[in-house]
Amino acid sequence: MVELHFGDGDALKDLGTYVARALSLDVNGAIRLQCRGTVLATYVDVLPGRGPAMTGAIIGLRVMALAEAADVDVTVSLASVSERLARGRTLTFSIPPNTVRVGWAAVAPPRSGWEVVGDLTVEDLRTVATQGIAEITHGASQAPASVVAALRQRVWARDSRTTPPIPSGTAFAAYALGFLTHQSARVFAHGRWIRLSTVTGHVLVR
Repeated sequence: MVELHFGDGDALKDLGTYVARALSLDVNGAIRLQCRGTVLATYVDVLPGRGPAMTGAIIGLRVMALAEAADVDVTVSLASVSERLARGRTLTFSIPPNTVRVGWAAVAPPRSGWEVVGDLTVEDLRTVATQGIAEITHGASQAPASVVAALRQRVWARDSRTTPPIPSGTAFAAYALGFLTHQSARVFAHGRWIRLSTVTGHVLVR
């Protein structure tokens, strides 16, 4: 059994909040837990990509500190992590033994070489996200599920009217995962990858 040791209850609570937000987006979703040393990177899929390269995939990333070093790289269901966190009463988290295979987890973002593109205000990002949600909600009230899925993909793939522009789904992911807690966010690029970073977390777009 692989275990992760946290330094305090707030860190575990933070993980639980993050997982709950991701579950609200996809009850069948997964989380990749990747750790080298005492830094735990937790990836979740917000919007699916297309094709073998997962083009257009939007992935949330939250980085957390551990009290003890670990060497872990597994992908498990969000539901199983949520269940174990709900049962836990210590600062040790036992990773669920049953792993899952999802395409987005196999496409690793670059670790270095990112270039700064510009900065965006949290208010602008929140506006992009809420306007997109309103547009999809309005469309969902008048169309079948297949049409709504296409609408959702179209809205979130569309570039925002911000400077610099980003795929609107990037703002949605930051909003939905609770990353818009400070004044501004920074946009980075690396080849075809885009990264939106705040003090709270990161959103990666393939």
